[in-house]
Amino acid sequence: MSAPAPALDALRAERIKLTTLRSLWITPMLALALTAGVTTAIGAALGGKDHSITDDPGVGVFYGLNFGQAALVCFAVLLIGQEFNTRMIDVSLTAVPRRGRLYGAKLALGALVGLTVGAVGTAGAFAGYAATVPAEWDGPAFVRAAVAGVLYQTMLVVLCLGTTALLGNLTAAMGLLVPSLFLLSPLLGGVPGIRLVVQFLPDRAGQYALRYADDPKVAYGHWTGLLIMALWTALAAYGGLRALRRAK
Repeated sequence: MSAPAPALDALRAERIKLTTLRSLWITPMLALALTAGVTTAIGAALGGKDHSITDDPGVGVFYGLNFGQAALVCFAVLLIGQEFNTRMIDVSLTAVPRRGRLYGAKLALGALVGLTVGAVGTAGAFAGYAATVPAEWDGPAFVRAAVAGVLYQTMLVVLCLGTTALLGNLTAAMGLLVPSLFLLSPLLGGVPGIRLVVQFLPDRAGQYALRYADDPKVAYGHWTGLLIMALWTALAAYGGLRALRRAK
């Protein structure tokens, strides 16, 4: 009956790090502000002019997520990456020798933060959009987009955590994730011939679940897009665990 205690102690230690290191608690707050704030500002400025954010409400509601997710990526990378770069990971492993337990605590904390940011940010984005643009608050498309908005941000944090652990370096993780998610993936998605492959990348697949409307150019359904991102997330989390266990 007392077996779970060490795991809870590891999680408690990670929570203390989160609340005491400014970079770790500011980035999720920034993600919230950007996700809801940018959506509200864009809705107020372009709601009656730009049909790209009104024809498909999912595009307008989650417009701010394009900016907020950058802060979430930084949070996830910093949560474990800064320990690699400062070698504080050795101290953490001395305190929690079982690497799987330490890694699990970081994943659990990251997922919890992602879930919280996802829930509050999605609610704020919907509220901000509805305050500036007529929005649909019922129907299966709304429910799916709302659920996907929460899960997408949760999985994004875990995906980035796993990737950072796999690389074992904060700089390398930032250098891979930031360009891939915010430059290469969106740009390559519009290139004929490459689009078919790019649409199976985790961010493209996950964000398709946020849309209300179907896209005939996408080879899968909305819920399937979320499942594709979940598979990428599980793969990254497992890869990070293997890499951490093998690291000297």
